[in-house]
Amino acid sequence: MKSLFSNFKGDAFGGITAGIVALPLALAFGVSSGLGPSAGLYGAIFISFFAALFGGTNTQISGPTAPMTAVSMVVIAGIIATNDGDVTKALPAILTVFLLAGLIQIGLGTLGLGKYIRYIPYPVVSGFMTAIGVIILVTQILPAVGYYPKEDTEFVNTFKPKAEEVILENILIEEAGEGILVLEDFKETIKRAELVTEADILKESKTLAAKEASGVLGTFKVIGRALQNISWLEVLLALGTIIIIYGFKRITTVVPSTLVALVVMSGVAMVFGLNYRPIEEIPSGLPIPNLEIITNFKLSTITPYIFTALTLALLGSIDSLLTSVVADNMTKTKHKPNKELVGQGIGNSIAAFFGGIPGAGATIRTVVNINSGGKTKLSGMFAGLLLLCILLIPGLPGLASDIPAAVLAGILITVGIGVMDYKGLKAIPSLPKDMKIGPLKLSSEVLIMLIVLLLSTFWNLVYAVGIGLIIASLMFMKTIGDLTAKRSDVKSLSKEKAWEDEAGFPEKLKEEVFIKHLKGPLFFGSTSDFQSLAAQIPLTAKTVVIRLGRMQYMDQSGLYAMEDVLHELNKNNVTVLFVGLLKQPQYMMERIDIIPDLIPQDHIFATFKECMLWIKNNVKDKY
Repeated sequence: MKSLFSNFKGDAFGGITAGIVALPLALAFGVSSGLGPSAGLYGAIFISFFAALFGGTNTQISGPTAPMTAVSMVVIAGIIATNDGDVTKALPAILTVFLLAGLIQIGLGTLGLGKYIRYIPYPVVSGFMTAIGVIILVTQILPAVGYYPKEDTEFVNTFKPKAEEVILENILIEEAGEGILVLEDFKETIKRAELVTEADILKESKTLAAKEASGVLGTFKVIGRALQNISWLEVLLALGTIIIIYGFKRITTVVPSTLVALVVMSGVAMVFGLNYRPIEEIPSGLPIPNLEIITNFKLSTITPYIFTALTLALLGSIDSLLTSVVADNMTKTKHKPNKELVGQGIGNSIAAFFGGIPGAGATIRTVVNINSGGKTKLSGMFAGLLLLCILLIPGLPGLASDIPAAVLAGILITVGIGVMDYKGLKAIPSLPKDMKIGPLKLSSEVLIMLIVLLLSTFWNLVYAVGIGLIIASLMFMKTIGDLTAKRSDVKSLSKEKAWEDEAGFPEKLKEEVFIKHLKGPLFFGSTSDFQSLAAQIPLTAKTVVIRLGRMQYMDQSGLYAMEDVLHELNKNNVTVLFVGLLKQPQYMMERIDIIPDLIPQDHIFATFKECMLWIKNNVKDKY
């Protein structure tokens, strides 16, 4: 306890400063996610407090982050769409997915997998981070210009025919669930359809309109309408916010420019009584747990989102551990990765119960905390408590509810610009072009980054990461296979430099004996080159020596490739001798009876000297 409170003053100041920085971002991420500002605030409170309490990085400040919010948007939009656009109805399923992500993080930490997270290839992370920036930047254009598709009557009306179809389809699904056969009881269907009101059709139309305009592609679809219905007041509020955020940094970094922008622009809008659009109302008082996560739990509801929950967990883990490394470098300490994942998982799980969006370790907030004097876990806990106080102090939640939506859009635009991986983008021209697609020469790493970037931006964040990982893994395996094959080239002894112990090989037998050196593992990446061995053996050679002393490992693909080659050589009446066979390859070949069916024990030699003695006694000079 003494060490925890040894830096109380510094931790209090660091945590409070980091909490102040976190406030506008928490509200902005909450609005961006689709669950409202309170969800962002709740996430910041619980994740910051519990991740600090149970985590493995003393100075880490956690909360909603841009990458986690971008993936959360996908989950939230998808589940709301399947619940007739009703957020209240969809909320238990959404929070269950977030809870699952937190539990997966706890599992990753408990199993000791924290140290393996760092093996995710940089091009995948780079493409993903840049895509996050693009998504946030583009999707904030509509609120920044004051355009909300659900409120555009002309646009919403175009979806009424489709809305009627969806409502009828839902009636038929409902009847099927009740065991009602439509063809036998068509009157029941008509009866239910007659109960549908214009208000129901309008509500469904608004849901479809919002879905059509969501994401990057959706923004581009309605950008023309947005510019025709532009609100110059909202534009000025957003622009003013952006200018202050970038401009104030040039004056001083002691006070967070994001907070200055929030206070100044919101103050101007409120004091002058401008007709702006405020954010949603933030409830005051202590957050209340959403017990419907347990009482209304249905596995079928979250099954389609299990992979998304896994992605959230992995992304939050990567985000947090990268921030932990930054904290280590600044404080000259060493974090505990597995403990950090458990702490982040506990924070995200508790936040989900209280209706908060998931988060991770936040680099900027952590740096602010360290620079302001934070040294122990108390600093992160203070940051969470400060945000909780904002909910409890009378009048503050109501004041925060009057913040202009355009101001938060301006804040998010700067977040989108800042989160892009400029280091990776700048490196594109200088990376080696190591692959060809038709006449084009490309860098494999640039290709992976661009694929992840484009798929994440225009299709699906979750699938893009999975596809990026698969492509990166395949390219890595091909590269290793090529390197291994290059090292163990199939060459005749006359063209290959002999190993030292082959110096005394009889000159007169070089036509009759072919020596193959295997240098490195024989695995799926190098089997195609090895299988060409039989075709490259000179017709004069009826004895093949395969030197295996440097082949430490053989996988199943390599095993069957070896079997195919030996069958081919046996068919051509070629005698095969093994030299220096190591334990693992020998075990593999004994399992499928290559030894002794194709290679008898008396054709296996520990040294080349023993093998050469056998050759001298059994191979005759014919050429």
